[in-house]
Amino acid sequence: MVDIQGLTKKYGSFTALDNLTLSLDEGVVFGFVGANGAGKSTTFSILSTLLSPTAGDALINGKSVVREPKEVRKQIGYMPDFFGVYDQLKADEYLDFYGASYGLPAAERRVLIPQLLELVNLSEKRYEYVDLLSRGMKQRLCLARSLIHDPKVLILDEPASGLDPRARVEMRDILKHLKSMGKTILISSHILPELAEMCDEIGVIDNGKLIAHGNVAQIQDQLQSEKRIIVKVMDDLELARAFFEEDPFVSSIEVTHGKSEIAFNYRGKTMDQVNLLRKALLADIPIFSLTEEEKDLEDVFMAITKGADDK
Repeated sequence: MVDIQGLTKKYGSFTALDNLTLSLDEGVVFGFVGANGAGKSTTFSILSTLLSPTAGDALINGKSVVREPKEVRKQIGYMPDFFGVYDQLKADEYLDFYGASYGLPAAERRVLIPQLLELVNLSEKRYEYVDLLSRGMKQRLCLARSLIHDPKVLILDEPASGLDPRARVEMRDILKHLKSMGKTILISSHILPELAEMCDEIGVIDNGKLIAHGNVAQIQDQLQSEKRIIVKVMDDLELARAFFEEDPFVSSIEVTHGKSEIAFNYRGKTMDQVNLLRKALLADIPIFSLTEEEKDLEDVFMAITKGADDK
C-alpha cells in the first residue's frame, strides 16, 4: 500500500531526510515518531505531494509521488500539523466546499456530510461557525475534511498536538474506528507513548534517518542498548559483586546492603543473560531473584533522541 524507496530531501548542505526506505501493508496504522526537526513533516509533505524529494520515490497504492502526483492525491487524505479553516463558514459548509473541490455531486455531498460529522462526533455542531469551535473540534473537522473523498490512505501530521486529555482520547477513538474500516493510517508525533496504544507499527526517526521500526516490543528491544538488572541474594553480597563484575557485559554495578541487592547495566542478549544466571548458580551465588527493570517508553525515546534539537 505504501512503499517508500530511498527517500531523500536536501536543502543545500543540510539533509532533512536521509535515504528513508519503508514498506507498509494495507490496513496498517503506522506511528512515525521523532523529535521536532527529525524529518517527520518533511516525509509527510513528500508523501502528500506537497514537496519534491531530492532523490528516491514513494508509491501509494502503486502511484508514484514523483511521477503521478495527481493520482496520489486521489488516494490520500492529508491533515497537516498546522491546518487552515475558513472561520466564516459553518461546519457543514466547510465540508461542502471541500467536497465540491473534489468534484463530488451535490446530492452525494448532502448524504455524506452528516455521516462524516457523526463519525468525528460533530453532528451537534453542524450549523456552528468554524471560528466558534474548540481546537479539538477544529482538528476533528479537519479530519472529516481529509475523509471527504474516501481515501485509502490517511496521512495525519501531529493530529493530537495541542489537545487536552479528553480531546486526545476522542481523537484516538476515532482513529481506532477508521482502522476498523480498513484505512491505512500514518500518524506522526514527537511523543512515543502517545502512539503506542493505537499503532500496529512504529518507526523512530532521528536526524532524518529511520533508526528503528517494528511493533512496540520490538522498538523497545532495538532502542534499549542496555538493560538494568536487579539481583537479590541471601548473603555474601561482596562475593556476588565480585562474580558479576567479571562478566564483560556488566557495567555500573551498585550494591545496596540494606536490601541485599545488586544492580547493574547489562549489554548482553537474552541468551547471554540466561547463561549468566546459570553460571551464577553453579558458582553457588545465593540468588533468590533476578529481574529486569522495566524502562518507560518515554525514557527509552528520550535516551535515543537526546540532543536531537541541538543538532
